[in-house]
Amino acid sequence: MSSVVGAPPTSMPVSETTEKSGGGLNPGSLGPVQVLFLIVTGAAPLAAMVFNVPVTVNGSGFAAPAAFLIATVVLTIFSVGYIEMSRRVSSIGGFYTFITRGLGGMMGLASGLLIAFCYIIFCAGVLGAFGYFASTSLDAWFGFSLPAAVYMAIGLAAFAAFALFDIELTAKVLGTALVCEVLTLGILAVCVFFAGGGPDGVVVGGLNPVNLFNNDSAIKVFGGAAVGIALFGAFWSWVGFEMAPNYAEESRNPKKIAKIATYGSVIGLGIFYVILSLVFVSGYGKIGAAQAVADQFAGKSDSAWYPLAQHFGGSWLKFLFELFMITSSFACSMAFFNTGARYLFSLSREGLLPKAFAQTHAKHKTPVNAALAVTAIVFVWNAAFTISFPDTLSALTKIATWTPLMGVMGILAVQAICSFAIIRYFAREAKDGFHWWKTGLAPLVGGLAQFGAMYLLISNRAGLGAAEGQVFIKYFPEVIVGMFLLGCAYALYLKSSKPATFAAIGAFETDAAPIEEPLHGTRGLPSTA
Repeated sequence: MSSVVGAPPTSMPVSETTEKSGGGLNPGSLGPVQVLFLIVTGAAPLAAMVFNVPVTVNGSGFAAPAAFLIATVVLTIFSVGYIEMSRRVSSIGGFYTFITRGLGGMMGLASGLLIAFCYIIFCAGVLGAFGYFASTSLDAWFGFSLPAAVYMAIGLAAFAAFALFDIELTAKVLGTALVCEVLTLGILAVCVFFAGGGPDGVVVGGLNPVNLFNNDSAIKVFGGAAVGIALFGAFWSWVGFEMAPNYAEESRNPKKIAKIATYGSVIGLGIFYVILSLVFVSGYGKIGAAQAVADQFAGKSDSAWYPLAQHFGGSWLKFLFELFMITSSFACSMAFFNTGARYLFSLSREGLLPKAFAQTHAKHKTPVNAALAVTAIVFVWNAAFTISFPDTLSALTKIATWTPLMGVMGILAVQAICSFAIIRYFAREAKDGFHWWKTGLAPLVGGLAQFGAMYLLISNRAGLGAAEGQVFIKYFPEVIVGMFLLGCAYALYLKSSKPATFAAIGAFETDAAPIEEPLHGTRGLPSTA
């Protein structure tokens, strides 16, 4: 069996990791439900619906549920190979480790640095949404007017404080926020369906993918139907679903939990999104849904969901939407904060980033230094935006809109690379686990679909960012590509100057056998032959 160029000859157990890095994470602290909470709050169901359903309706009119249905199927197919990989390799490194095992150290390191950056700026972007909704809602309720930047600073300080405590506490906080979001959306769904929908009843035709094309409602209101925008709006809603492996070292049974949490989040969120997008188009009607989105984009309402909640549930339901948009964006941002910190931790304990980031809290075993590094990066990122665009509205239209566009592109690219890494890993290094569907065709389809979604993002970025001609919107694809190439250059430098460090890229595994016991494919690790 030939070895992967640059891949580690064997895996290294966590016990050796802690000796090198000065601390390990808290093992066995998370069960499947807690990991699921950490993942799903990263997807932020309420925030996803409030932000992304209008985007999807903008491109597809009343056929928005069909776009979410297609995305559910595609991402479920992607998850098949991803889960098979997580059953073989349990590591906090997630994508970084998987890609290293399949495509070697250079691709793994470049992907790891890029995905860490994307999760960190996602934290920054959603924190902008938190600042906006906190500022506008508290002002409307109590006349307590503070700029969004103040609330962003408060939220970031809270993230750093939570990083000092056990991850289980964070899971409880995020889980509580998630339950509130789901209940609020569920109440609206019951109200709309119980009333038999709006002017056109329950718009079951919205589930038909054929209606994505030449949709009359989108053409009448928007002048056209941009299927690319519709599908991207749907795919965008799942960002964060792949986080399960990042909590491997803190899970009680990482291989089992990764499967439950990943399928649970992809399929569970998919069903939820399809139903809620159907609620939206049914509540407003075929033409009304598109018009409500057009009114939102014109500034006539803070969100097209708020009048819908007011009409079918009353002012109390509208208040819940406003309240839980604050908690949803807070929880979502904190979930990305945690994942970004764990990527920095994983990279630093292998000597790829400063060793200080690999230090953990003496009592709670959380990656506190990595979390503080994320805090600093997010602060600088959002401060730069705030200085450039100081008004509160820009926290939503600039920080919370432009930043995620860049992050989504990076994540889609890494997911696509990971799909092809899975195929090569099982075809070359873990032949005993190769399956024509699970580790062959499924990741191939999933990877091609990720590239397709990335193309939709790039080609529609001016419309999605509502900022045609802006330097950030125009050049962020080049920035993402440039960062990946810099990661490749760094890997080549390590290979020539620090071969031992390069050889250890992606080596740490949660439950690996000792390093002197090579497994030669029994767990799918690269052979040295």
